[in-house]
Amino acid sequence: MKFENTVAAVSTPVAAGGLGIIRISGDDAISIAAKVFIPSGNKNVKNMKGYTAAYGTVIHGDKKIDEAVLLVFRAPHSYTGENVAEISCHGGVYVVSRVLRAVLDAGAEPAAPGEFTKRAFLNGKMDLTEAEAVMSLIGAQGEQGANAALTALEGALSKKINAAAQILITDSAYLSAWVDYPDDEIEEISSRKLLDDYKSVLSQLNELLIGYDAGRAVTQGIDTVIAGKPNVGKSTLMNLLSGFNRSIVTDIAGTTRDVVEDTVRLGNVVLRLADTAGIHATGNEVEKIGVDFAVDRVARCELVLAVFDLSRPFDSEDEKIIELCKNKLAVAVANKDDIAADFDKEKLSSFKSVVYISAKLGKGEKELAEAVESALGANSVDTSAAMLANERQRRCCEKAAECLQEAITGLELGLTLDAVTVSANAAIDELLALTGEKAGDAVVNEIFSRFCVGK
Repeated sequence: MKFENTVAAVSTPVAAGGLGIIRISGDDAISIAAKVFIPSGNKNVKNMKGYTAAYGTVIHGDKKIDEAVLLVFRAPHSYTGENVAEISCHGGVYVVSRVLRAVLDAGAEPAAPGEFTKRAFLNGKMDLTEAEAVMSLIGAQGEQGANAALTALEGALSKKINAAAQILITDSAYLSAWVDYPDDEIEEISSRKLLDDYKSVLSQLNELLIGYDAGRAVTQGIDTVIAGKPNVGKSTLMNLLSGFNRSIVTDIAGTTRDVVEDTVRLGNVVLRLADTAGIHATGNEVEKIGVDFAVDRVARCELVLAVFDLSRPFDSEDEKIIELCKNKLAVAVANKDDIAADFDKEKLSSFKSVVYISAKLGKGEKELAEAVESALGANSVDTSAAMLANERQRRCCEKAAECLQEAITGLELGLTLDAVTVSANAAIDELLALTGEKAGDAVVNEIFSRFCVGK
């Protein structure tokens, strides 16, 4: 795709550091670089070959800004598929901003969020799943998340989806030819072959959908709530998992009245963690608002860490927590295991997983991590395999599976093949939308608007 403008942005964090990089991309990238960069020796920027570097000086008008290194990439052999120039200068905030200003004054336009990767996508350097993997890799908070993003960036999901789509496309093309050219003696494709192909593809899609939540636990994070009655150690657990005093901890029941949130890594999973007010009956209006918030968060979250105090007898407030956890993915956290127990542990038998800890002493964190990983299925995630990375991809896959199921049902009911093909073609459209081959402008713009500037 031909872009009329050349864009530039800072591609490193805007903070003091050893190095700052200004990336320029577009037809005029190298000529713009030549206006602001004077190489040492007898080099001429405009004559530099791709994949070469030069040391020299960055200027703005007649003023020297910094000593720097210029890298040149010639189209189409660059990240964006266009001419690209990258100026690596010293990483001071002021210096980097001055170099960017010089580049913009020389004719470049400011790049929008994600514009470099968007250009790479529109120029055919990557498909939409690989482009989304770039942002996943940048935002990865652990080894498994980074490995999963790298696998997607290398095209694992694209290959799986394209192979599935190709099976359906081949069958639909054969059917179309058979219907449109009856005099050419094209052999009719059998309903049995169609059924086998559709079921095979549906099985692959369902496999991706089943693994989505477990994969999301190591890539994006799971919405998790710490819940319990007052003074059971919820805030102490929050601080333990956060690694610092995120929540206020006192011996006074009801200290936490609002929802305190943080994103933490627990073992191999990422939890978007919320510490909530103690759930109990209260006549205090302010406290009641906090309790209502807590109950609402439990209802909406994906995982509950239900905390119980082993040092106190089981009571109706504990029973309330158990009731709230019914039909929810939940791990029972039996806290204060270092204190003499006065708690009926049998009351927690409804939970599939019970972990005994002392949040105050930091005891049991490893066991809690293992229990959470097991509950989410994250301990069996293969980050080298194809997996759906976000809700957009999941929804496309889900719609394709629904359309295929309609096609299978139609075949089994004896509907005409042209009617069945309508559903199969709808499934193809969803798979092509997943990889970006049929994604509309609105979808593409929305995806790249979430990227950081400079990438």
